[in-house]
Amino acid sequence: MPPVLSLLRSGHPLADPRQQLAQLDRVSAGLPFAARVAGCQTGPLRAGGLDVLQVNVGRVCNQTCRHCHVDAGPDRAESMSAEVATACLDLLARGSFTTLDITGGAPEMNPQFRRLVERGRELGRRVIDRCNLTILEAPGYADLAGFLAQHQVEVVASLPCYLEQNVDRQRGDRVFERSLAALRKLNALGYGQPGSPLTLTLVFNPGGPSLPPPQQKLEADYRRELRERYGIEFTRLFTITNMPISRFLEDLLSQGRLEDYLQKLVQAFNPATIGAVMCRTTMSVDWQGRLFDCDFNQMLDLPVAPAEPATVFDLTPADLDRLARRPIQTAQHCYGCTAGAGSSCGGSLE
Repeated sequence: MPPVLSLLRSGHPLADPRQQLAQLDRVSAGLPFAARVAGCQTGPLRAGGLDVLQVNVGRVCNQTCRHCHVDAGPDRAESMSAEVATACLDLLARGSFTTLDITGGAPEMNPQFRRLVERGRELGRRVIDRCNLTILEAPGYADLAGFLAQHQVEVVASLPCYLEQNVDRQRGDRVFERSLAALRKLNALGYGQPGSPLTLTLVFNPGGPSLPPPQQKLEADYRRELRERYGIEFTRLFTITNMPISRFLEDLLSQGRLEDYLQKLVQAFNPATIGAVMCRTTMSVDWQGRLFDCDFNQMLDLPVAPAEPATVFDLTPADLDRLARRPIQTAQHCYGCTAGAGSSCGGSLE
């Protein structure tokens, strides 16, 4: 299988978030998302607090997955500095956040990752590592699994199928083999074992333009197949809908399936999911310290509204109060979070 380049490295027009938004707007798939939400409740979608501080430390990754919404890879250089990480930790200490959710790229490749983990735990916060698993087997990271266990970090790990062919098709050659080795390493430390405090969550996303199956049933299938085939244990499974942005958007366009997929999301709109979408309780910070409603908006360069303050630096208590009640920026990609049973970084919403 030939290596996959990031959109940026290949010079693709969709490396520009404005081009992605233009493509989504070009396809007529139904009402604008904001209007659809307004028809289900009084007023626009608004935040309902600040519970999760999600920090995206950059685009550097040891993998280049076909559906990556971050367009991350080994050919990317964006990486959070010590100054921005310090500002994030200051915000975590001052705000009402109960959870520090660290993502990337492969977040563990960022030089600030371990400091973020250690300080987050010192502050008594729940800390999540959005892990691609193969980084645990990469040269130079032999002690990473032990570090995560030592600090009782929750590992949320991508594994889009329990079959080798399907995983490697989506994520690259030998990714499944290396993911299994990483899972066994985590299991040996106690992750995912019955009764263990070390939480190991697996994440499924479809291999193509379809909605995920019911989360509870798929979790049972994963548990049975991984246990019987490979002796792997895990705590729970999240199902996440593929967002029609970045590399998945490029994939849809190349197959001529963007309109069909957006129509599928629009037709599956579920009003019951609106109150639980992750942007209502999350603040997302990018590698430069800019503020967004969620990681998807971050990738589309849709900052929080109003735009001031625009960064994590020098946020006042009044700013935090306002951000906890802010209107959420939306566009057509948001249908991905409200289709069917709903989708978020915490899996299904129903």
